[in-house]
This record gives sequence, structure tokens and C-alpha cells, in this order.
Amino acid sequence: MQIAIIGQGAIGGYVRAHLPDGVVEVARIVRRGKESAVEMPRISAVDDLPAGVDLVVDCGGHAALAMHGSAALARGIDVLTVSLGALADQAIYDQLLNAAQTGGAKLQLASGAIGGLDALRAASVGPMQSVTYTGRKPPAGWRGSPADDVLDLNTLTEPVTHFNGTARQAALAYPKNANVAAAVALAGIGLDATWVELIADPQAQGNTHEIHAVGQFGELQFQITGKGLPDNPRSSALAAMSVLSALAERQKRIVF
Repeated sequence: MQIAIIGQGAIGGYVRAHLPDGVVEVARIVRRGKESAVEMPRISAVDDLPAGVDLVVDCGGHAALAMHGSAALARGIDVLTVSLGALADQAIYDQLLNAAQTGGAKLQLASGAIGGLDALRAASVGPMQSVTYTGRKPPAGWRGSPADDVLDLNTLTEPVTHFNGTARQAALAYPKNANVAAAVALAGIGLDATWVELIADPQAQGNTHEIHAVGQFGELQFQITGKGLPDNPRSSALAAMSVLSALAERQKRIVF
């Protein structure tokens, strides 16, 4: 399988270093001005992809998905992304959906830094009363986000909730922090029905994600505390691993 990867950050670097057998990166989509023919084609537009690319893998973030995802889908090339929060923007969602329909391609959503989404998807087939996602990080993990505007992250001595709202609101307000909230919502009852609480906790040992769901199926509680990547502790190791898992699954004949 020949792929093109968007982005040169920590997640993209981890994915490149651990590609499954049979998966080959044949092009890299980078910011305009960073193009190069050295080592492998580095391009800034989907139109410049070499022939034979089977899949575009987005590791570049919301803006990269919005910029390049639609172009790839409209050309009939599937796209795999961890930038699920971008879909909270209805205009981007519609643009990607229309492009996929035009090109007969699919946008595949990687599970990212959270687990339990298989059970949540199954549970959403029956009536569900509620789905709540709680994101808990050390104060440093919220720097550069809207939490900076309402908290003094340097002086916290106890956990403080700095956001309560829907998953759509969270994903739009925290584009670098709320991909998990979007993943939970898209797997379950939707961006406007999923409730999100974001907490800065000086006692937290890592980034903890919790799901609580109640429905006809019963009750679900899931919690995971993730580690960051060595190259960038603020990037989830599990998010990068979820991309690799999705790539491996695409090649299997027996799949979940």
C-alpha cells in the first residue's frame, strides 16, 4: 500500500518510523515553501501526488485536514485522520463529506488518544440517555489553550474545571486539545449531545481521558491515562499508534 503522509511533527515522525510491513510512504505533504525532491517528494498540494497513492494519512492537524483532505477525497483517494476535532466545524464536515461523495472515497477516523469507542459505537445503536467525556491534564498540558484565559496555570494547588459544554463547543474552542472529545462524540451520540468537562489538575500524572455512558445497553465507564511521544510530550503516543493500527487493519483479510 502506497501512502502519502501530511505533516512532519511528532505524530507523523512516529508513524513514519513504525510503518507496518507492506506500507510505503511515497510522498510527504508539507507546508508551502517546504517542498523538496530530496529523499522523497515533498509537496504542498494534493494535485502533485505521484500516481498510485492508495491513501493520504493526515498527521498535520485541523488546518491540514481542511486544506488537503477534500482535495484527496475528490480525487478518489481515501484519507485517514487523527484530526477529528476539525469535524466540529460544520463547513469543514460538509466540505469533506461532499468531496468523499464526489470521488467515491472514504474519510477514516483514527481512534486517537482514547479507547472504548467500539463499545460506544455498538451502544449508540440503541437509545442512549447520556455520554460524558472528562479530560484531565496537568496545568502545563493546557498552556496555550483557553484555560490560560481563565486560570493561573502556574499557581494551581487543586483540580479546577475550566470548561463545561458540548463536544462541538470543546472541539472548536480547544483545537489542539479536544480531538478526543470529538472522537467520543462521533462514535456515540453526536457532537451536540455529548457533554464535555475539561480539568486542570496539578496532581495528575498524565493526560487522563474518561467516558461515562448510559443507555439501553447498560452503563459504560472507561478511563485511560496516556503518555506523550518522546519527540513531543504534548502529542499522544496512543494517537500515533492508532494510525499505525488503522494502517495494519486496512491490509488484513480478517478484521474487527
